[in-house]
Amino acid sequence: MGEFENRYDVVVVGAGNAALCAAISAAENQARVLVLEKGPKHKRGGNSFFTDGAIRFAFNGLADIRKVIPKISDEEAAKIVMPAYTEQNYYDDLMRVTSGKSTPELAQQLVSQSLPTIQWMREHGIEFELIYDNQSFLKDGVSHFWGGLPVKTKDKGIGLVRSLNERAEQLGIDVWYDAQATKIHMADEQVSSLQVQTPDGSNVVQTSCIVLACGSFEANKAVRKEKLGEEWAHAIVRGTEYNTGDGISMALEVGAQRYGQLDGCHAIGTDANAPKVGDFQKPGDIFKKHSYPLGLLLNKEGNRFVDEGADFRNYTYAKYGKEILKQPGHIAYQIFDSQVRSMLRKEYDLHEATFYQADTLEALVEQLPVQHERFLETVQSYNKAVQDGEYNPTIKDSKCTSGITPPKTNWALSVSEGPFYAFPVTCGITFSFQGIKADPTGKVLAEGDKPIDGLFAAGEMIGGIFYDNYPGGSGLMSGAVFGKLAGQSAAAYVTERRIPQ
Repeated sequence: MGEFENRYDVVVVGAGNAALCAAISAAENQARVLVLEKGPKHKRGGNSFFTDGAIRFAFNGLADIRKVIPKISDEEAAKIVMPAYTEQNYYDDLMRVTSGKSTPELAQQLVSQSLPTIQWMREHGIEFELIYDNQSFLKDGVSHFWGGLPVKTKDKGIGLVRSLNERAEQLGIDVWYDAQATKIHMADEQVSSLQVQTPDGSNVVQTSCIVLACGSFEANKAVRKEKLGEEWAHAIVRGTEYNTGDGISMALEVGAQRYGQLDGCHAIGTDANAPKVGDFQKPGDIFKKHSYPLGLLLNKEGNRFVDEGADFRNYTYAKYGKEILKQPGHIAYQIFDSQVRSMLRKEYDLHEATFYQADTLEALVEQLPVQHERFLETVQSYNKAVQDGEYNPTIKDSKCTSGITPPKTNWALSVSEGPFYAFPVTCGITFSFQGIKADPTGKVLAEGDKPIDGLFAAGEMIGGIFYDNYPGGSGLMSGAVFGKLAGQSAAAYVTERRIPQ
C-alpha cells in the first residue's frame, strides 16, 4: 500500500448501518473516506445484517409514509388506517421504556432527526416497505396499523447492508475487509493516524478524522462476564461475531468517557437451539420468539417470572431476554394453546423453530425437562385468575388476571384448548447499552465534556440513549441518525482544518 492509499480525510471503523451512513454522509460532503470492516467481505454488515429491518421514526400520517414509500398506490392507501406517530409520541415512548434515563439531548436528536434521516436514506437508494404482518390487523378489508412501527427496509437487514454498500461504491468510498483497527494515534491532542491490522500485516493509515461505529462488546464473552455478570457467558450472540469492544477500548485509551448503562444491554428471548453467534447463512432474525404476550412464559421449575402482557411486544422484548437468562438453566418455555396458535408471528412457523406439541397439557409437560406438577399447577392457577373481558391482541385490552404474581395485565386468555405448544427459549444478546460519551452531533467527549479533536462516534458506540429497554426499531434508527450526523460533522472538521488560519 502506497502513501496515497494510506491517507484519508475520514476513516470509519465498522461496516454496518451506522458506519455506512457515516461514510456516505462524509463522502457527500466532499471527504475522501475509508471504511474498515473487521470481518471478511462475505460476513460484512455487523449486526445490521441480521435485523428484520424494522426502523422507528416519527411521522404525521400516511402522507409522510408515502413520501418514504412512493410505490404505495392510491388504491392501496385507501385500504390503510395509519395513525400519526409524532415526535412527541416517540420521545415519550423512549423516555417511558427507559424510565426517564435516556439523555434528553440525545433522545431529542434521535426523535427530531428520524424522519429527515429516513428521507435522506431513500435519496441514497435505500428502499422501504410497510410491515403488514405483526404491525397491522385486517378489519373489513382495511389494514389498521398500530404501535408506531409501520416501516422496514426492503429485504430486511440483508437488503439494507447491500444497498448501503452499493451507494458507498457509487460514491467512491474505499472499503478494506479483514481490517481490524487497533490503536488511535494522537498528535498535539488531535487524531493523527490509525493503526490497522490486515492479513498483510500492520498498517498506519494517515487521517485527521475517525468515526467509530463498530458496535459494542456483546461478542466478547470475557468482557460480557466482566461488565454484565457471570451469567452472561451463557447468552447467545444474535449478531456478528466481530463486535468485541475494539472501538470502545480505543476511544477510552485516548481519553473518552465511558457512558451509558454500565450493566445493561438489549437482550431478547430467542430459540434455545439458535446458533451461538449469528449465522450469515441464516440471517434475518429468524430465531427470535416474540409472541409471548399471547401466551405464558414458565421456567424449568414451573413458575412464571414476568408479566407477559405488561405492554406490546415492541416495548418489552428488548429487556425480557435478561429475565430468561436469570432462570435455572438459562431457559424458559413459551406456552400457547390452539386459541392463539394461528395468531403467532411468522418465526414460529419456520423450519428452524424448536417446539413441542400435545393434545393435553399433561402430555405436553411430559415432553419437557421441567418440574411437571408445579408446571401444571401454575397454568391451572393462571387459568382460574383470568378475568372476564373482551380479548383483543391489537390493543391493550386490559383483559387481565387477579390474585396471582406476577399478574398478566393484558391479553389474559385461559390456556385451555388443545392442542398445546411449548417453545423453548433462551437469552440472545444484541448489544450493550454501555458505550462512550458523545454529543448530539457525534463528537466524542473526554472528561469535562471536552471534544476529542478528530474523533466521532455513531450507532451502538454511543452510550446514554437506551437504559434497561428500548422501543422496537430504535436501534437501526439511532444508527442511521447518528451515523449521518457523525459523517457530516467529520467532513466539516476536515474542511475547517484545510482552511488556512
